[in-house]
Amino acid sequence: MNLQEQLQKTKASKSILAALEHKVRIGFLRDCADLLIQSQEAILKANQEDLNAAKDFGLSSAMLERLELNPQKITAMAESLRQIADFPDPLNRILGGFTNHCGLRIEKVSVPLGVIATIYESRPNVTSDVAALCFKSGNACVLKGGKEAQQSNEAILKVFHQNLQKYHLSQDCMVLLPSMRNREELKDLLGAKDSIDLVIPRGGEGLISFVAEHAKVPVIKHDKGVCHIFAHHTCKIPESIAVVVNAKTSRPSTCNACETLLVDSAFAAEFLPQVAKALKEKGTILKGDASSCDILASCGISCEQIPLEDYHKEYGENILNLRVVGGIREALEHITQFGSGHSEAILSEDYSVIEHFLNAVDSACVYANASTRFSDGGEFGYGAEVGISTTKIHARGPMGVESLTSYKYKVYGSGQVR
Repeated sequence: MNLQEQLQKTKASKSILAALEHKVRIGFLRDCADLLIQSQEAILKANQEDLNAAKDFGLSSAMLERLELNPQKITAMAESLRQIADFPDPLNRILGGFTNHCGLRIEKVSVPLGVIATIYESRPNVTSDVAALCFKSGNACVLKGGKEAQQSNEAILKVFHQNLQKYHLSQDCMVLLPSMRNREELKDLLGAKDSIDLVIPRGGEGLISFVAEHAKVPVIKHDKGVCHIFAHHTCKIPESIAVVVNAKTSRPSTCNACETLLVDSAFAAEFLPQVAKALKEKGTILKGDASSCDILASCGISCEQIPLEDYHKEYGENILNLRVVGGIREALEHITQFGSGHSEAILSEDYSVIEHFLNAVDSACVYANASTRFSDGGEFGYGAEVGISTTKIHARGPMGVESLTSYKYKVYGSGQVR
């Protein structure tokens, strides 16, 4: 079966999913969670095959960390399915309603988006998360993972396909496409405007740019995470250091990890050596501007001076950029110039400064005195997410089941004419 034939079959299945009773969707996802645990050995074996082959792909340590599965991750995946199953039905909700001037009763009702194509790299758990979120919200899904995770993705989707058979549903409503040799082969998928209602790319900057350039269907970008923390001179130093260390070192490979620490010049000489020492104990490589490097050099702490354009980089590794700024105005200017619209945080005890920062920063998630690592579907109570949207159209931030719905108007009349 070629791609266009498969997409047409998937399109045909979306009306069946949209009409499924909520209790059926709940039962299906709970059964998938149980079967995921039962299939752990096969999934881990497939994942090991991917890890062995990954050496030939020259994957970075960050990509390898995202690729690797273990029993704890599979247990977390199963628990996520159970959480998604237990959410209220996102479909057929009355979002609003009114009666117009001539007596028409108008209701705004939630409905599925249709067929959602997700293109992602390395993370096999995305296969489980997206399949579950789409099923819960009545959407068919087309999954395109990276070649480095193909065996893992197939083993995970096999769990869902077994349960589709049990529930007498077509496997065409959840499709994992085969590995592609290069990104050029994505163009057919991105051009399928008659079959696909939405494309969601998750991955590196190159993938996102390619999808944005070539897609002929609507795209919600889940772009790179160049996340910032601004340490204001009023912050509590011990607590702030703990936040910075967590945001950078707890999982450097994630898109919600901090990539740049901006430090208020009013206390940079006091704060920078302390936070740098804590980061160095976690193996963090420090890079920065001349001011931050000079301050650290005077304390015997290594810091590589970088050009201004390097502040655009998403490292995905235990590397942190530093920059000394002249207060909140310069911090906001830096974030506006170098940020990716993902997640930013301020460390401060001044309420007016905090509110100014939270209101002025134009990113999906903005924090006061908390780690950027909380930008996550699970932490936001969504069980999982399709991704973290860095666009502003339709959905922004962690996308759970409600973000995978649209709406239509039901209009009830009694013979009115215009």
